[in-house]
Amino acid sequence: MTALVVRTLDESSAHLFDSMPDPLGLGERHRQTRYRPDWKRVALREGRVVARAAWWARPEDPEPLLVNWFDVAEGEEEAGADLLRTAPWHPEELDLDLPSGWRDVPGLPAAVATRAAAARMAGYEPLVERFLYRWTPEHGLPRRPGRLVFTAEPDDAVFFDALRRIHSVTLDAHARRAIEQGGVDRAAQEELDIFRWFPSPREWWQLARTPGGETVGIHIPARNPSGPCVGFIGVLPEHRGHGYAYDLLAECTHFLAERGAPFVAGATDQGNVPMAAHFTRAGYPVVRERINFWADRGVSAG
Repeated sequence: MTALVVRTLDESSAHLFDSMPDPLGLGERHRQTRYRPDWKRVALREGRVVARAAWWARPEDPEPLLVNWFDVAEGEEEAGADLLRTAPWHPEELDLDLPSGWRDVPGLPAAVATRAAAARMAGYEPLVERFLYRWTPEHGLPRRPGRLVFTAEPDDAVFFDALRRIHSVTLDAHARRAIEQGGVDRAAQEELDIFRWFPSPREWWQLARTPGGETVGIHIPARNPSGPCVGFIGVLPEHRGHGYAYDLLAECTHFLAERGAPFVAGATDQGNVPMAAHFTRAGYPVVRERINFWADRGVSAG
């Protein structure tokens, strides 16, 4: 086999990234995301691109936060692994976006297996599979049950305490990983850091209470760099079993729609069956799926 050439792109070579076939059919979706040309890399064999990856963060972030786009040609798993291992950035997370229902599309399971094998060879392991949702006005606003009172809360400590209680019993794979590594305080702090990272206003964060004033949960209407999104939905353990997550999701959707959101993105772990059902009830169709891969402390160069 001929030698592999791995290179980071610049403005003059950016066209190489788009020369690779796109069997997953997500190239157009990815091209709507802003990527820095110098955060894109390709692996070439005899001048043909056999693997490509794009790292992503906000424009103001000094380093990439995750690998957001990763493609590998069949039989080129080692090339894909080299592409990741030799990069100057080694974020902990790699996201593999996939079409909805990809397991039932001929050819896609094999293409996904190739990419997953390359990610594993580079030190990433699957963490969780997720559903990605997108509400748009034609789906209609979800009905507000009217059971809860929603208010802003300026004190971060109140949200931190609520997050600790929410994550003390959780189905969320990212939170469970954080708890394994540093306890429930770490899981709560990671969520709080994400809330602060969102470019949307801090005053959007809301507590949900019963009419009698008892805290039920929190919801975080947000904007990420791609647009309006459900930043977080969480119900305290003692209030679960009453469908309150739907109330929070409905309120979050109304909140963003009232501020002109042309769509609202959302996501949940596929294993979180109750939350997936709430998204469906609220008029959020699944538009993509995602496999999150994780490498503790990032991939080591090698």
